[in-house]
Amino acid sequence: MRTRLARPAAGPHPLNFRSGYTFFDGRRRSLAAAWAGVRYTLRTQPNAWIELAALGVVVAAGCWFRIRAMEWAVLGLTMTLVLALEAVNTAVEAVVDLVSPEIHPLAKIAKDSAAGAMIFAVLGSIWVAAFIFGPRLWALIF
Repeated sequence: MRTRLARPAAGPHPLNFRSGYTFFDGRRRSLAAAWAGVRYTLRTQPNAWIELAALGVVVAAGCWFRIRAMEWAVLGLTMTLVLALEAVNTAVEAVVDLVSPEIHPLAKIAKDSAAGAMIFAVLGSIWVAAFIFGPRLWALIF
């Protein structure tokens, strides 16, 4: 015998009818969860501390050299990308630890690949900083 899928009750539904939250309550909860992830990443990841310190140095250098608006935009996007990938790397590590608490070759690949993405981002950020600050530092030194 076939069972019928239940139809939603008649009448207006909140936009997030599967969760039962209204649109704005769902957005508020999503934002709160995102900030919890930011706090967790910054609290537990020493590399994030290094990246924030580097961000401080870059902002100070940008102010000192009075870089242009487009250079600020590129630096801002680059710094945001590095911090975002740090959060993604943290999430990948947590999920891998959850689903594979024992050592497994595929777990190692997942963690190493996420860390490798960080290396790409950091190398890219160094490249961007070299193009923006390199000529200014060169003129200052020589």
